Amino acid sequence: MLTRLAYRINATLDRYLPEQRLFLKSDASTRFIRLRPTTQALALAGGAALLTWTFIATSILLMDSIAAGSDGDQALRQQALFEERLTALSNDRDLRAEEALRAQERFNLALAEVSQMQGRLLASEDRRKELETGIDVIQNTLRRTIKERDEARGEAERVAVALSEQTGAPRTEAGRARDALATLDIMAGALGSTARERDEMVEMANRAREETAEIAQAKEALELRNDAIFARLEEAVTVSMEPLDNMFRAAGLSPDDLLNQVRKGYSGQGGPLTPFVSTKGGALAPDETRANAILGGLDRMNLYRLAAVKSPFANPIPSGRYRFTSGFGTRNDPKGAGRRMHEGLDFAGSYGTPITATADGTVIEAGWGNGYGRMVKIRHDFGVTTLYAHMSEIHVSAGQRVSRGDRIGDMGNSGRSTGTHLHYEVHIGGRPVNPMTFIKAASDVF
Repeated sequence: MLTRLAYRINATLDRYLPEQRLFLKSDASTRFIRLRPTTQALALAGGAALLTWTFIATSILLMDSIAAGSDGDQALRQQALFEERLTALSNDRDLRAEEALRAQERFNLALAEVSQMQGRLLASEDRRKELETGIDVIQNTLRRTIKERDEARGEAERVAVALSEQTGAPRTEAGRARDALATLDIMAGALGSTARERDEMVEMANRAREETAEIAQAKEALELRNDAIFARLEEAVTVSMEPLDNMFRAAGLSPDDLLNQVRKGYSGQGGPLTPFVSTKGGALAPDETRANAILGGLDRMNLYRLAAVKSPFANPIPSGRYRFTSGFGTRNDPKGAGRRMHEGLDFAGSYGTPITATADGTVIEAGWGNGYGRMVKIRHDFGVTTLYAHMSEIHVSAGQRVSRGDRIGDMGNSGRSTGTHLHYEVHIGGRPVNPMTFIKAASDVF
């Protein structure tokens, strides 16, 4: 049965792959090699399998190369966006601070004008009271004059009666009429003067009321304009502050503790921004309170900028020519030692790729580490340390101060490693955390 099946298979293959003979001729004899259909089929199948494997392997290498290039470009774009966002936040903070100072200056100027207008209003009110007092004095004087005139007229009549009794020539009606006209002239003059002064006081009171109404309108318009300015500043500070709070919380850092430490390190006299102080020594006005809150927010943004520079939010391989080969967490040991905790990220790249510090700090270790090979450890502010391992060369020494972006070494394959890569760790308070948390937190904001 097997012989018949083999015969049929051979006959079928013979239709498409007829038997071939390869002749080998020498001076003494001629030999040939017979290539049966089955042998030809196996050779073709092997060649096809080899070609397929070559194609698949080439595709995988090409896809890895493209992925590494796109990751590098993305890292460079994120780094550029990070720096541009920091610059924009700094410029926006300075602009908002300048607007707040200009608004406060306009507010102080308006308060001075209102104070002057109130002074003139009080002066006009005092003048009105003085005029009312003068009118009362004039009226009292007029009453006293009329009374004295009546008394003088009575006395004159008594004198006239006594004179007529003595001389026998009574006082004529013409004389009494002249006396009455003189008295009326005196009263008319006094009443006219009083009426003129009264009209002047009424006009001054009307002008004072108009000035008071204009001052009230100007004050109301100024308050509305200041309220709109403060509202825009408060909104800008709130919108700019929230993503920064979220970034530091996402990285596992307490924003309040972080800012307190930055503030202690920058506690020189004068400070970034100085709150307004009441010139009267009493409680602050509502606008002054709002201005202080805005300046406090701007000061917080400035402290965030300083904290961002001192925290490892940068990429240790700024060139972007790498790919991630192992993440943070448990994994199978690459050398077959079972499942182990991997306390960092692995960046695979070319031998000698530059490695830079991800934040300002002090180098506390630089040399050979057990399992890490050539490694560098940097202490940063806020209890944060970073570790860079498996280097080919180290360009810093222990005790040296480094800044973000300084080249500290080159990528290599030293220590317990299966290939050229960078092993990067971040520790907070001595506890390892996922470095991707910092990289992703910065990318979400910048």
